[in-house]
Formats: sequence, structure tokens, C-alpha cells
Amino acid sequence: MIEVEVKARAREDTAEKIRALGAVLVAVENHHDLYFNSPQRDFKKTDEALRIRIKEEGPRLTYKGPKLDGETKSRKELTVKIDDLVQMRGILESLGFVLSAEVKKRRTKYSYGRAIFALDEVEGLGSFLEIEAQIDAQGNDDFAAQKDLVQSLLRKLDLGESIRSSYLELLEDKLRNR
Repeated sequence: MIEVEVKARAREDTAEKIRALGAVLVAVENHHDLYFNSPQRDFKKTDEALRIRIKEEGPRLTYKGPKLDGETKSRKELTVKIDDLVQMRGILESLGFVLSAEVKKRRTKYSYGRAIFALDEVEGLGSFLEIEAQIDAQGNDDFAAQKDLVQSLLRKLDLGESIRSSYLELLEDKLRNR
């Protein structure tokens, strides 16, 4: 899958604006993300990510490829369910992967046609909105059309410029600038 995504700082009235569009609440989740770096290459330099996301429905391992364009956070994303978190983490560490950071957030998800609104309260960063659409990696969906969709929804919500940095990058920037 390719995740087509834009992100912006959320405001107090963002949830109200999302509901006013007709979006439907689908879930409220707590995420605890464990990010690992590779012994083979520095994911920060290659713009990749490997994480274990722990949430109510169980943990998942996700690989995120480099961003695909200069405007959005769109990237290839591969995810698998994990049956045993402790064993998966042990496998990664045995292969030389190193835990590099943790991100915790509370996510409120809304469905709107082919798009998902993810209103996030990120520990140490504040409130953000991610607008996502997915296309299959075989190109059966139109990347440009989905990109236009998420960007137009962001404009409708009038949240200003999109942010291309991940939460991990934003947290690292915050720590560097202390």
C-alpha cells in the first residue's frame, strides 16, 4: 500500500469542523510507537522508518519507505500483525536493530469517503490532524487524485500549511532546540 497523507497543526475546533463535513467517528485509539534504526543504514538519512505500534487491537510492525513527493508525507507502507511483541522486539534487537525513539499519542479517527481524518494528541507535541487515503502499490488507484483529495480536505479545514515531518522528527527537533 501507499499511504497518501498530509498533516497540519490542529485547532480547538478541528473535530467540530471534521464532523461538519459529514465525517463519521470510527475509533479512538491509544498508540505507543517504538521506532527502530537499522544496523545496515541510517533510516534518518534514507527517510525510512521501522516501528512497532502498540494499540488496543494488538501490536503491528510497519515499514515506511521514503516520502514520494515534495509536498505530502506520502510513502510506501507495509504492515503486519505481531502475535508476540516481546519475541518480535527480541528478533529485531538480535538482528542489530536499535530502539531509537518512542512516540505516544491518542488518536481519534473519522471516516470520510476514501479518506481518514486522524486527530492526534501527541505527548510532548500537542494536537495535529493527519488526512490519509490509501492506494495499492500496483498503481490501480490514481496517486495524483488521492493527493488532490487529501490536500483539498486540508484546505477545507483551513488549518494552514501542511507539515511533512513525522512525529518522530518533530520530537527530535524539539529536543535539539531545547
